Amino acid sequence: MARSHVAAKTRIFTESVIREMTRLAEQHDAINLAQGFPDFPAPTEVKEAAVAAIRADVNQYAITWGAKTFRDALAAKVKWSLGLELDPEREITVTCGSTEGMIAALMGVIDPGDEVIVFEPFYENYGPDAILSGATPRYVALRPPDWTFDPADLARAFTARTKAVVLNTPNNPTGKVFSLEELQAITALCQEHDTLLVTDEIYEHIYYPSAGHPLRHLCPATLPGMRERTIVVNGLSKTYAVTGWRIGYVLAPPAITAAIRKVHDFLTVGAPAPLQEAGAAALRFPPAYYQRLQAEYQERRDFLCGALREVGFRFRDPDGAYYVMADFTPFGAAHDVQFAEHLTRAVGVAVVPGSSFFHDPAMGRHYVRFSFCKRLETLAEAARRLRRLRPSR
Repeated sequence: MARSHVAAKTRIFTESVIREMTRLAEQHDAINLAQGFPDFPAPTEVKEAAVAAIRADVNQYAITWGAKTFRDALAAKVKWSLGLELDPEREITVTCGSTEGMIAALMGVIDPGDEVIVFEPFYENYGPDAILSGATPRYVALRPPDWTFDPADLARAFTARTKAVVLNTPNNPTGKVFSLEELQAITALCQEHDTLLVTDEIYEHIYYPSAGHPLRHLCPATLPGMRERTIVVNGLSKTYAVTGWRIGYVLAPPAITAAIRKVHDFLTVGAPAPLQEAGAAALRFPPAYYQRLQAEYQERRDFLCGALREVGFRFRDPDGAYYVMADFTPFGAAHDVQFAEHLTRAVGVAVVPGSSFFHDPAMGRHYVRFSFCKRLETLAEAARRLRRLRPSR
């Protein structure tokens, strides 16, 4: 019998369903509310900084772990926004997007046989990232409608082999922002079991406080006893509307950073040099930029949520990020993939099937994910098309 020339681990997961739905949207001229990239311009100052860097011939390799201008600007921004003092020489690694940041971080700390705890529903990369790093993922459910977890479930997921917990707050796909009490429960178990916490904070500035709901993003590295065991993964993509630039970064204690830098070096060598210079300009934006960003996204959230609720979808308004995880049961469809494809082909609005966010596809069979990082005009047209749907009687 001929042996397979394909690694067994690649048979455990599929290619990205999110990116597949974008391809389907393009084929059917559908409004793409599937993949989370804006259809509005990036800030002019950031684009001009990129052009200026290219014209200044900043077109060769930057330092492997990141240009000094970017790392210094990031350290200053993290100090005022999170209250963390970072050494830009020993605690920052600039990566090709937060996607590379996550896999580089896990490969830098995981050994074969280790286990990684992942909250689900999860951003679709986390399970494959754990597997590619040599770990076995163990899943802990976030339960609707509030997407809360049972601390007892989390405690049972820890074993002697648990090396890390992967957290995403604000959360994709649910829009959940983890509370201080929830983070304290997670971090207490990490300390009890001498486990690392890898936190993806790509949506850190996109959350929706209100008068009766004083919400805020909390970085677990700021909690007692967690500075030395937290790895923060982040990037420019969402906050500055530059998802195609692929500028991410990882913040970690020096010894862990040294390991991550080794992996990063041999994965990608380095992130684009001129775009790091432009990223440094973005990181110097004042707090008013982030306040405006929140207000604009809240307007988009409220518009899309109103439209979806009017049509008949069931969901909880997201507290953060820019997604709505919606239950389509009222429409009588039995399968999320079929429903998502129907929306794309027949209605003209592309979404992501909910099953792609769960290790067991059956757990997401009644959900689809909408993205609202679009112009209000785009969302209005999507709402018009969605009104063609009729709940089943």
